[in-house]
Amino acid sequence: MSSWRLLLTRSREDSLAVAERLHAAGVATSCLPLLELEPVALEAAQQERLAALNGYHAFIVVSKPAARLLLQHLDTAGLAPPTAHWFTVGEATGRILTARGLQVSWPAAGDDSEALLAVPALHQALATVQPQVLIVRGVGGRELLAERLAEQGASVDYLELYRRCLPHYPGAAVAERVAGERLNGLVVSSGQGLEHLQRLAGADWPRLSRMPLFVPSPRVAQQAREAGAQQVVECRGASAAALLAAVQRTAVPALTGH
Repeated sequence: MSSWRLLLTRSREDSLAVAERLHAAGVATSCLPLLELEPVALEAAQQERLAALNGYHAFIVVSKPAARLLLQHLDTAGLAPPTAHWFTVGEATGRILTARGLQVSWPAAGDDSEALLAVPALHQALATVQPQVLIVRGVGGRELLAERLAEQGASVDYLELYRRCLPHYPGAAVAERVAGERLNGLVVSSGQGLEHLQRLAGADWPRLSRMPLFVPSPRVAQQAREAGAQQVVECRGASAAALLAAVQRTAVPALTGH
């Protein structure tokens, strides 16, 4: 039985799935979702982009909500998704698309932008004159991915289908949860999740920032250090498996974070 007691901050659905995986390995968790997804209405330009998918050489879908919402929009419009050159950052997102008969590539190891950029099939898809890439995502995020693709000569467009909001909680919700359940580690799955954690923590952040903080990638790790986090653990991915591996190789702190 592990001595870790982690605060999970992903969306409710994702937190529950991660909690189930961790509990099976003897890791205790507490869920405080700090990301609430809100679908956005497509403006005219986005609707035109949706109707012109066949003009792109590669499609990158960055999250499970993006995959589900994209398929819903296509169904509503009576459109069939193009059949070639689909990519996702992680396997779970890819499986949503493969269930619709699409051929999807994702990193064999890691589930972040850096890992996706190393996938050979993506380089092959870009090996054409003036490659056009569509990134399907929420509002904001994955700028590194677009920057690196542009460096390789690709023209990148976005199809933004949802926004991430901070649910309403009392001001001391994080500190009270940490103290009440004697938690000794914090988990965020994205840069925006970190921003929401810091914002909700408010005046308690300097104290909470001394706790081990598990993050998915070097980019979020750097963001966390710049925010004052003192014990940043990079998970090399945002999946439950990546988090569990990071937890298992990290020593439990001697003191609880309360």
